[in-house]
Amino acid sequence: MNSNSLAALRKSAGPELAQLAERHIEHDLQPTDREALNAAASKFSTHATIGSAIGLGLGVFLAFRVRRARMMTFNAVKAADKPTHVQFKDGRTEPIPDLTPLLRPSALGDAAAYFFFSAGGLFIGGETGLLTGSISAGRTLSRDRESRERIETAFRKFRADVLRREADALDRGRGEMWSGF
Repeated sequence: MNSNSLAALRKSAGPELAQLAERHIEHDLQPTDREALNAAASKFSTHATIGSAIGLGLGVFLAFRVRRARMMTFNAVKAADKPTHVQFKDGRTEPIPDLTPLLRPSALGDAAAYFFFSAGGLFIGGETGLLTGSISAGRTLSRDRESRERIETAFRKFRADVLRREADALDRGRGEMWSGF
């Protein structure tokens, strides 16, 4: 397994990339472009946060509903008349074991339901928030055509600088620095 496959184990070049990006933002963009980028980033973050919170809440709500439905089903099965013996054609009778205690909802099952429904809701809500946030941020950045072109040009220059630095590092034998682009 490659150490870059898990985010926690990645060697980050964060400060170097952040410094390079900051230099491009300062030199290649106007103050209005920087404000537009900050507004887009804020919208993206807000949508992701709200989507995650809604998804988490929906997951907990659905887990509660499933738990209540399981309890109602168990109580209905417990209260119903169940056969206690089976009589065969040859006259022989065999007792049927009572499986009601095995069907009882458990605290472990409830915890698992809450965990998985919450995790699923968090994932779906977060991804939906990222999708709507990226759409909203894209609209924010594309309002002004000239600003959008300056931002795209600055990003292309930044990307070219990153690739140049990575190529230099590979030539020096340092291996892979960044794999984001």
